Amino acid sequence: MNSFKKHLYETFFLAIPIIIGQLGIVLMGVVDSAMVGKVGAKYLAAASIGSGIFALFLVLGIGISYAISPLVSISIAAGKKEFTSFIFKQSFYINLVVGIILCIVTIFVADFIKYFNQEKEVEALAISYTKILGLSIIPVMIFQSFKQFIEGLSIMRPAMIVALVANVVNVFVNWVLIYGELGFPELRLDGAGIATFISRLFMAVALGYFVFTSKSLISFNLSIRSYRYDSVITNKILKLGVPSGVQYFFEVGCFTFAAVIIGWLGTNQLAAHQIALSAATISYMTVLGVSSAAAIRVGSEVGRQNIYETRIAAFSAIALGIIIQIIFALFFILFRNIIPTFYVFEIEVIKIAASLFIIAGLFQIFDGIQAIGLGVLRGLTDVKIPTAITFTAYWLIGLPIGYFLGFNLELDVIGVWLGLLIGLATSATLLSIRINIKSKRNILLPFEDKSLHL
Repeated sequence: MNSFKKHLYETFFLAIPIIIGQLGIVLMGVVDSAMVGKVGAKYLAAASIGSGIFALFLVLGIGISYAISPLVSISIAAGKKEFTSFIFKQSFYINLVVGIILCIVTIFVADFIKYFNQEKEVEALAISYTKILGLSIIPVMIFQSFKQFIEGLSIMRPAMIVALVANVVNVFVNWVLIYGELGFPELRLDGAGIATFISRLFMAVALGYFVFTSKSLISFNLSIRSYRYDSVITNKILKLGVPSGVQYFFEVGCFTFAAVIIGWLGTNQLAAHQIALSAATISYMTVLGVSSAAAIRVGSEVGRQNIYETRIAAFSAIALGIIIQIIFALFFILFRNIIPTFYVFEIEVIKIAASLFIIAGLFQIFDGIQAIGLGVLRGLTDVKIPTAITFTAYWLIGLPIGYFLGFNLELDVIGVWLGLLIGLATSATLLSIRINIKSKRNILLPFEDKSLHL
Protein backbone atom coordinates (compact mmCIF):
# COMPACT_ATOMS: atom_id res chain seq x y z
CA MET A 1 0.00 0.00 0.00
CA ASN A 2 1.52 3.34 -1.02
CA SER A 3 1.86 6.24 1.39
CA PHE A 4 -1.18 8.16 0.06
CA LYS A 5 -3.55 5.19 0.44
CA LYS A 6 -2.10 4.43 3.87
CA HIS A 7 -2.81 7.96 5.10
CA LEU A 8 -6.22 7.96 3.44
CA TYR A 9 -7.30 4.76 5.22
CA GLU A 10 -5.79 5.71 8.57
CA THR A 11 -7.38 9.16 8.51
CA PHE A 12 -10.73 7.64 7.55
CA PHE A 13 -10.79 5.10 10.40
CA LEU A 14 -9.50 7.68 12.85
CA ALA A 15 -12.20 10.12 11.72
CA ILE A 16 -15.22 7.79 12.03
CA PRO A 17 -15.61 7.92 15.84
CA ILE A 18 -14.69 11.63 15.84
CA ILE A 19 -17.42 12.27 13.28
CA ILE A 20 -19.98 10.43 15.38
CA GLY A 21 -18.89 12.39 18.44
CA GLN A 22 -19.06 15.69 16.55
CA LEU A 23 -22.48 14.83 15.17
CA GLY A 24 -23.58 14.00 18.70
CA ILE A 25 -23.19 17.64 19.69
CA VAL A 26 -24.79 19.13 16.59
CA LEU A 27 -27.57 16.57 16.14
CA MET A 28 -29.16 17.90 19.31
CA GLY A 29 -29.84 21.16 17.50
CA VAL A 30 -31.01 19.31 14.39
CA VAL A 31 -33.40 17.18 16.46
CA ASP A 32 -34.62 20.30 18.28
CA SER A 33 -35.43 21.93 14.92
CA ALA A 34 -37.20 18.85 13.60
CA MET A 35 -39.29 18.36 16.74
CA VAL A 36 -40.27 22.00 17.32
CA GLY A 37 -40.98 22.39 13.60
CA LYS A 38 -43.97 20.11 14.09
CA VAL A 39 -45.38 22.70 16.50
CA GLY A 40 -45.27 25.47 13.88
CA ALA A 41 -43.11 27.54 11.48
CA LYS A 42 -42.70 30.40 13.99
CA TYR A 43 -41.00 28.05 16.45
CA LEU A 44 -38.68 26.81 13.70
CA ALA A 45 -37.88 30.40 12.68
CA ALA A 46 -37.14 31.28 16.32
CA ALA A 47 -34.94 28.18 16.61
CA SER A 48 -33.02 29.40 13.55
CA ILE A 49 -32.22 32.75 15.16
CA GLY A 50 -31.52 31.29 18.60
CA SER A 51 -29.41 28.35 17.51
CA GLY A 52 -27.51 30.60 15.11
CA ILE A 53 -26.49 33.02 17.85
CA PHE A 54 -25.71 30.18 20.24
CA ALA A 55 -23.61 28.40 17.59
CA LEU A 56 -21.65 31.61 17.09
CA PHE A 57 -20.26 31.43 20.63
CA LEU A 58 -20.27 27.63 20.87
CA VAL A 59 -17.91 27.20 17.91
CA LEU A 60 -15.64 29.90 19.32
CA GLY A 61 -15.26 27.81 22.47
CA ILE A 62 -14.97 24.49 20.63
CA GLY A 63 -12.39 26.01 18.29
CA ILE A 64 -10.28 27.06 21.27
CA SER A 65 -10.45 23.50 22.61
CA TYR A 66 -9.19 22.17 19.26
CA ALA A 67 -5.67 23.25 20.24
CA ILE A 68 -5.43 20.29 22.61
CA SER A 69 -5.38 17.27 20.25
CA PRO A 70 -2.63 18.41 17.82
CA LEU A 71 -0.39 19.49 20.72
CA VAL A 72 -0.91 16.10 22.40
CA SER A 73 -0.28 14.17 19.16
CA ILE A 74 2.87 16.20 18.42
CA SER A 75 4.28 15.56 21.90
CA ILE A 76 3.49 11.83 21.83
CA ALA A 77 5.00 11.37 18.34
CA ALA A 78 8.16 13.17 19.46
CA GLY A 79 8.49 11.00 22.57
CA LYS A 80 7.59 13.76 25.04
CA LYS A 81 4.82 11.99 26.98
CA GLU A 82 5.37 14.13 30.09
CA PHE A 83 4.23 17.18 28.14
CA THR A 84 0.69 15.80 27.74
CA SER A 85 -0.40 16.04 31.39
CA PHE A 86 0.57 19.71 31.44
CA ILE A 87 -1.46 20.28 28.26
CA PHE A 88 -4.53 18.61 29.75
CA LYS A 89 -4.50 20.42 33.10
CA GLN A 90 -3.87 23.85 31.62
CA SER A 91 -6.47 23.32 28.88
CA PHE A 92 -9.12 22.03 31.29
CA TYR A 93 -9.15 25.24 33.27
CA ILE A 94 -8.81 27.37 30.16
CA ASN A 95 -11.91 25.67 28.73
CA LEU A 96 -13.81 26.02 32.00
CA VAL A 97 -13.14 29.75 32.19
CA VAL A 98 -13.91 30.20 28.49
CA GLY A 99 -17.18 28.27 28.95
CA ILE A 100 -18.29 30.51 31.83
CA ILE A 101 -17.41 33.68 29.89
CA LEU A 102 -19.20 32.52 26.73
CA CYS A 103 -22.25 31.48 28.76
CA ILE A 104 -22.54 34.97 30.24
CA VAL A 105 -21.95 36.63 26.86
CA THR A 106 -24.58 34.46 25.12
CA ILE A 107 -27.22 35.27 27.73
CA PHE A 108 -26.38 38.97 27.47
CA VAL A 109 -26.40 39.03 23.65
CA ALA A 110 -29.75 37.18 23.52
CA ASP A 111 -31.57 40.37 24.52
CA PHE A 112 -30.28 42.10 21.39
CA ILE A 113 -32.41 39.81 19.23
CA LYS A 114 -35.21 42.36 19.67
CA TYR A 115 -33.17 44.71 17.48
CA PHE A 116 -32.92 42.20 14.62
CA ASN A 117 -36.15 43.44 13.05
CA GLN A 118 -37.87 40.05 13.15
CA GLU A 119 -41.53 39.31 13.84
CA LYS A 120 -42.29 40.08 17.51
CA GLU A 121 -43.46 36.61 18.46
CA VAL A 122 -40.41 35.05 16.80
CA GLU A 123 -38.14 37.47 18.69
CA ALA A 124 -39.63 36.58 22.09
CA LEU A 125 -39.33 32.85 21.47
CA ALA A 126 -35.75 33.18 20.19
CA ILE A 127 -34.58 35.27 23.17
CA SER A 128 -35.79 32.74 25.73
CA TYR A 129 -34.43 29.76 23.76
CA THR A 130 -31.00 31.37 23.29
CA LYS A 131 -30.61 32.08 27.01
CA ILE A 132 -31.37 28.47 27.90
CA LEU A 133 -28.93 27.20 25.28
CA GLY A 134 -26.27 29.57 26.64
CA LEU A 135 -26.14 27.59 29.88
CA SER A 136 -25.11 24.46 27.98
CA ILE A 137 -21.83 25.99 26.77
CA ILE A 138 -20.19 25.26 30.14
CA PRO A 139 -20.74 21.46 30.07
CA VAL A 140 -19.81 21.40 26.36
CA MET A 141 -16.44 23.01 27.10
CA ILE A 142 -15.78 20.57 29.94
CA PHE A 143 -16.69 17.69 27.60
CA GLN A 144 -14.34 19.10 24.94
CA SER A 145 -11.45 19.15 27.41
CA PHE A 146 -11.77 15.40 27.88
CA LYS A 147 -12.64 14.64 24.26
CA GLN A 148 -9.80 16.56 22.61
CA PHE A 149 -7.22 15.16 25.03
CA ILE A 150 -8.05 11.49 24.51
CA GLU A 151 -8.46 12.02 20.75
CA GLY A 152 -4.93 13.43 20.69
CA LEU A 153 -3.95 10.02 22.10
CA SER A 154 -6.03 8.35 19.32
CA ILE A 155 -8.58 7.09 21.87
CA MET A 156 -11.81 7.71 19.97
CA ARG A 157 -14.59 5.36 21.07
CA PRO A 158 -15.50 6.78 24.52
CA ALA A 159 -16.54 10.21 23.21
CA MET A 160 -18.46 8.54 20.40
CA ILE A 161 -20.41 6.29 22.76
CA VAL A 162 -21.18 9.14 25.15
CA ALA A 163 -22.43 11.30 22.26
CA LEU A 164 -24.73 8.55 20.99
CA VAL A 165 -26.27 7.92 24.41
CA ALA A 166 -26.65 11.67 24.99
CA ASN A 167 -28.72 11.99 21.81
CA VAL A 168 -31.08 9.31 23.03
CA VAL A 169 -31.43 11.29 26.24
CA ASN A 170 -32.06 14.46 24.22
CA VAL A 171 -34.80 12.92 22.08
CA PHE A 172 -36.61 11.54 25.12
CA VAL A 173 -36.43 14.76 27.15
CA ASN A 174 -37.45 16.73 24.04
CA TRP A 175 -40.52 14.55 23.67
CA VAL A 176 -41.43 15.08 27.30
CA LEU A 177 -40.84 18.84 27.49
CA ILE A 178 -41.71 20.09 23.98
CA TYR A 179 -45.06 18.31 23.78
CA GLY A 180 -45.86 18.13 27.50
CA GLU A 181 -45.82 14.36 27.93
CA LEU A 182 -45.77 12.30 31.17
CA GLY A 183 -47.55 15.06 33.09
CA PHE A 184 -44.96 17.78 32.31
CA PRO A 185 -46.02 21.20 30.98
CA GLU A 186 -45.90 21.81 27.21
CA LEU A 187 -42.80 24.05 26.98
CA ARG A 188 -42.36 23.84 23.19
CA LEU A 189 -39.14 25.66 22.13
CA ASP A 190 -37.98 26.29 25.71
CA GLY A 191 -38.43 22.58 26.38
CA ALA A 192 -36.03 21.81 23.52
CA GLY A 193 -33.46 24.15 25.06
CA ILE A 194 -33.76 22.53 28.50
CA ALA A 195 -33.43 19.05 26.96
CA THR A 196 -30.23 20.11 25.17
CA PHE A 197 -28.74 21.44 28.42
CA ILE A 198 -29.52 18.21 30.29
CA SER A 199 -28.05 16.10 27.49
CA ARG A 200 -24.82 18.10 27.33
CA LEU A 201 -24.43 17.98 31.10
CA PHE A 202 -24.70 14.20 30.82
CA MET A 203 -21.95 14.20 28.17
CA ALA A 204 -19.51 16.13 30.38
CA VAL A 205 -20.10 13.95 33.43
CA ALA A 206 -19.95 10.65 31.52
CA LEU A 207 -16.74 11.36 29.60
CA GLY A 208 -15.11 12.89 32.69
CA TYR A 209 -15.84 9.70 34.59
CA PHE A 210 -14.09 7.67 31.88
CA VAL A 211 -10.99 9.89 31.79
CA PHE A 212 -10.48 9.97 35.55
CA THR A 213 -11.14 6.25 36.12
CA SER A 214 -9.56 4.66 33.03
CA LYS A 215 -6.58 2.45 33.92
CA SER A 216 -4.96 3.19 30.56
CA LEU A 217 -4.74 6.90 31.44
CA ILE A 218 -3.44 6.62 35.01
CA SER A 219 0.19 7.07 33.92
CA PHE A 220 -0.63 10.54 32.57
CA ASN A 221 -1.39 11.94 36.05
CA LEU A 222 -4.51 13.84 34.99
CA SER A 223 -5.79 14.91 38.42
CA ILE A 224 -7.04 18.49 38.05
CA ARG A 225 -6.61 19.03 41.79
CA SER A 226 -2.84 19.06 41.29
CA TYR A 227 -3.15 21.95 38.83
CA ARG A 228 -0.41 24.55 38.79
CA TYR A 229 -0.75 27.55 36.51
CA ASP A 230 1.92 27.64 33.81
CA SER A 231 1.93 30.81 31.74
CA VAL A 232 4.12 29.35 28.97
CA ILE A 233 1.92 26.32 28.26
CA THR A 234 -1.24 28.38 28.68
CA ASN A 235 0.03 30.88 26.13
CA LYS A 236 0.88 28.08 23.70
CA ILE A 237 -2.63 26.66 23.97
CA LEU A 238 -4.24 30.07 23.57
CA LYS A 239 -2.02 31.08 20.63
CA LEU A 240 -3.17 27.99 18.77
CA GLY A 241 -6.70 27.75 20.17
CA VAL A 242 -7.99 31.34 20.09
CA PRO A 243 -7.31 31.90 16.36
CA SER A 244 -8.83 28.47 15.65
CA GLY A 245 -11.95 29.51 17.55
CA VAL A 246 -12.07 32.85 15.76
CA GLN A 247 -11.90 31.04 12.40
CA TYR A 248 -15.07 29.12 13.18
CA PHE A 249 -16.58 32.25 14.72
CA PHE A 250 -16.15 34.09 11.41
CA GLU A 251 -17.69 31.25 9.40
CA VAL A 252 -20.65 30.53 11.68
CA GLY A 253 -21.08 34.26 12.28
CA CYS A 254 -21.48 34.67 8.55
CA PHE A 255 -24.28 32.09 8.44
CA THR A 256 -25.85 33.56 11.59
CA PHE A 257 -25.95 37.05 10.11
CA ALA A 258 -27.28 35.52 6.90
CA ALA A 259 -30.18 34.16 8.98
CA VAL A 260 -30.86 37.66 10.30
CA ILE A 261 -31.04 39.27 6.85
CA ILE A 262 -33.07 36.33 5.51
CA GLY A 263 -35.49 37.02 8.37
CA TRP A 264 -36.08 40.45 6.79
CA LEU A 265 -37.41 38.61 3.76
CA GLY A 266 -40.03 36.72 5.77
CA THR A 267 -40.74 33.92 8.25
CA ASN A 268 -41.13 31.26 5.55
CA GLN A 269 -37.74 32.13 4.04
CA LEU A 270 -36.12 31.99 7.47
CA ALA A 271 -37.73 28.65 8.29
CA ALA A 272 -36.56 27.25 4.92
CA HIS A 273 -33.06 28.57 5.60
CA GLN A 274 -33.03 26.80 8.96
CA ILE A 275 -34.09 23.51 7.37
CA ALA A 276 -31.41 23.60 4.67
CA LEU A 277 -28.74 24.81 7.08
CA SER A 278 -29.71 22.23 9.69
CA ALA A 279 -29.25 19.40 7.19
CA ALA A 280 -26.05 20.93 5.76
CA THR A 281 -24.69 21.13 9.31
CA ILE A 282 -24.65 17.33 9.40
CA SER A 283 -22.36 17.17 6.38
CA TYR A 284 -20.25 20.00 7.78
CA MET A 285 -19.75 18.24 11.11
CA THR A 286 -18.84 15.08 9.22
CA VAL A 287 -15.95 16.77 7.42
CA LEU A 288 -15.11 18.60 10.64
CA GLY A 289 -14.50 15.15 12.10
CA VAL A 290 -12.13 14.46 9.21
CA SER A 291 -10.58 17.87 9.92
CA SER A 292 -9.89 16.88 13.53
CA ALA A 293 -8.41 13.57 12.38
CA ALA A 294 -6.28 15.47 9.86
CA ALA A 295 -4.96 17.77 12.59
CA ILE A 296 -3.93 14.71 14.64
CA ARG A 297 -2.37 12.88 11.67
CA VAL A 298 -0.52 15.94 10.42
CA GLY A 299 0.54 16.80 13.97
CA SER A 300 2.05 13.33 14.36
CA GLU A 301 4.13 13.78 11.20
CA VAL A 302 5.19 17.22 12.37
CA GLY A 303 6.33 15.59 15.62
CA ARG A 304 8.46 13.21 13.55
CA GLN A 305 9.70 16.15 11.43
CA ASN A 306 8.84 14.31 8.20
CA ILE A 307 7.92 16.89 5.55
CA TYR A 308 7.03 14.37 2.83
CA GLU A 309 4.64 12.38 5.04
CA THR A 310 3.20 15.61 6.44
CA ARG A 311 2.18 16.69 2.94
CA ILE A 312 0.76 13.27 2.10
CA ALA A 313 -1.24 13.26 5.37
CA ALA A 314 -2.58 16.72 4.55
CA PHE A 315 -3.66 16.17 0.96
CA SER A 316 -5.02 12.66 1.52
CA ALA A 317 -7.32 14.13 4.21
CA ILE A 318 -8.57 16.76 1.77
CA ALA A 319 -9.18 14.07 -0.86
CA LEU A 320 -11.18 12.07 1.69
CA GLY A 321 -13.26 15.14 2.48
CA ILE A 322 -14.03 15.74 -1.19
CA ILE A 323 -15.25 12.16 -1.62
CA ILE A 324 -17.51 12.43 1.43
CA GLN A 325 -18.94 15.79 0.34
CA ILE A 326 -19.73 14.59 -3.17
CA ILE A 327 -21.92 11.92 -1.60
CA PHE A 328 -23.69 14.51 0.54
CA ALA A 329 -24.11 16.81 -2.48
CA LEU A 330 -25.85 14.10 -4.47
CA PHE A 331 -28.06 13.25 -1.49
CA PHE A 332 -29.17 16.86 -0.96
CA ILE A 333 -29.95 17.43 -4.63
CA LEU A 334 -31.72 14.13 -5.23
CA PHE A 335 -33.87 14.28 -2.07
CA ARG A 336 -34.38 18.06 -1.91
CA ASN A 337 -38.17 17.73 -2.04
CA ILE A 338 -38.32 15.05 0.65
CA ILE A 339 -35.92 16.28 3.36
CA PRO A 340 -37.94 19.42 4.27
CA THR A 341 -41.03 17.31 5.02
CA PHE A 342 -39.25 15.93 8.09
CA TYR A 343 -39.26 19.46 9.55
CA VAL A 344 -42.50 21.21 8.57
CA PHE A 345 -45.89 20.70 6.96
CA GLU A 346 -46.20 24.16 5.31
CA ILE A 347 -46.02 23.71 1.50
CA GLU A 348 -44.46 27.14 0.85
CA VAL A 349 -41.62 26.52 3.30
CA ILE A 350 -40.97 23.10 1.73
CA LYS A 351 -40.73 24.62 -1.77
CA ILE A 352 -38.24 27.29 -0.70
CA ALA A 353 -36.13 24.80 1.25
CA ALA A 354 -36.02 22.44 -1.74
CA SER A 355 -34.51 25.18 -3.89
CA LEU A 356 -31.91 25.93 -1.21
CA PHE A 357 -30.83 22.28 -1.13
CA ILE A 358 -29.61 22.61 -4.73
CA ILE A 359 -27.19 25.35 -3.66
CA ALA A 360 -26.34 23.41 -0.49
CA GLY A 361 -25.35 20.51 -2.71
CA LEU A 362 -23.15 22.74 -4.84
CA PHE A 363 -21.17 24.18 -1.95
CA GLN A 364 -20.47 20.83 -0.25
CA ILE A 365 -17.10 20.30 -1.92
CA PHE A 366 -15.88 23.81 -1.10
CA ASP A 367 -17.15 23.47 2.46
CA GLY A 368 -15.28 20.20 2.85
CA ILE A 369 -12.00 21.57 1.52
CA GLN A 370 -12.04 24.67 3.72
CA ALA A 371 -13.09 22.75 6.87
CA ILE A 372 -10.39 20.12 6.47
CA GLY A 373 -7.91 22.77 5.36
CA LEU A 374 -8.27 24.54 8.70
CA GLY A 375 -7.62 21.25 10.51
CA VAL A 376 -4.53 20.53 8.45
CA LEU A 377 -3.14 24.01 9.12
CA ARG A 378 -3.90 23.61 12.83
CA GLY A 379 -1.83 20.41 12.77
CA LEU A 380 0.92 22.53 11.20
CA THR A 381 0.40 25.03 14.08
CA ASP A 382 -0.48 27.67 11.47
CA VAL A 383 -3.52 29.70 12.53
CA LYS A 384 -2.95 33.44 11.99
CA ILE A 385 -3.07 33.58 8.18
CA PRO A 386 -6.00 31.11 8.01
CA THR A 387 -7.92 33.38 10.40
CA ALA A 388 -7.42 36.32 8.05
CA ILE A 389 -8.52 34.14 5.13
CA THR A 390 -11.78 33.13 6.80
CA PHE A 391 -12.62 36.74 7.70
CA THR A 392 -11.96 37.92 4.14
CA ALA A 393 -13.84 35.06 2.46
CA TYR A 394 -17.00 35.28 4.55
CA TRP A 395 -17.34 38.87 5.71
CA LEU A 396 -15.69 40.84 2.91
CA ILE A 397 -16.77 38.63 0.00
CA GLY A 398 -19.55 36.14 0.82
CA LEU A 399 -21.98 38.26 2.86
CA PRO A 400 -21.78 41.48 0.80
CA ILE A 401 -22.32 39.53 -2.43
CA GLY A 402 -25.17 37.59 -0.81
CA TYR A 403 -26.88 40.80 0.31
CA PHE A 404 -26.44 42.36 -3.14
CA LEU A 405 -27.86 39.34 -4.93
CA GLY A 406 -30.70 38.82 -2.45
CA PHE A 407 -31.90 42.40 -2.09
CA ASN A 408 -30.50 44.56 -4.90
CA LEU A 409 -31.01 41.97 -7.62
CA GLU A 410 -34.11 40.66 -5.81
CA LEU A 411 -33.07 37.01 -5.92
CA ASP A 412 -34.50 36.65 -2.40
CA VAL A 413 -33.09 33.90 -0.16
CA ILE A 414 -31.50 32.19 -3.20
CA GLY A 415 -29.28 35.23 -3.71
CA VAL A 416 -28.11 35.19 -0.10
CA TRP A 417 -27.18 31.52 -0.36
CA LEU A 418 -25.30 32.12 -3.63
CA GLY A 419 -23.20 34.67 -1.74
CA LEU A 420 -22.45 32.05 0.92
CA LEU A 421 -21.41 29.65 -1.84
CA ILE A 422 -18.95 32.21 -3.22
CA GLY A 423 -17.53 32.82 0.26
CA LEU A 424 -16.93 29.11 0.83
CA ALA A 425 -15.27 28.74 -2.58
CA THR A 426 -12.93 31.64 -1.81
CA SER A 427 -11.99 30.20 1.58
CA ALA A 428 -11.34 26.73 0.13
CA THR A 429 -9.08 28.10 -2.62
CA LEU A 430 -6.96 30.34 -0.39
CA LEU A 431 -6.56 27.72 2.36
CA SER A 432 -5.42 25.13 -0.19
CA ILE A 433 -2.74 27.51 -1.42
CA ARG A 434 -1.64 28.15 2.18
CA ILE A 435 -1.37 24.40 2.90
CA ASN A 436 0.81 23.88 -0.15
CA ILE A 437 3.18 26.63 1.01
CA LYS A 438 3.26 25.84 4.73
CA SER A 439 3.61 22.04 4.47
CA LYS A 440 6.95 22.37 2.68
CA ARG A 441 8.64 23.67 5.82
CA ASN A 442 9.80 22.13 9.10
CA ILE A 443 7.72 23.21 12.10
CA LEU A 444 9.23 24.25 15.44
CA LEU A 445 7.98 21.74 17.99
CA PRO A 446 6.19 23.32 20.98
CA PHE A 447 8.51 21.71 23.55
CA GLU A 448 11.63 22.89 21.67
CA ASP A 449 10.90 26.40 22.85
CA LYS A 450 13.63 27.09 25.38
CA SER A 451 11.26 29.18 27.49
CA LEU A 452 9.14 26.10 28.25
CA HIS A 453 9.60 24.93 31.83
CA LEU A 454 8.16 21.50 32.53
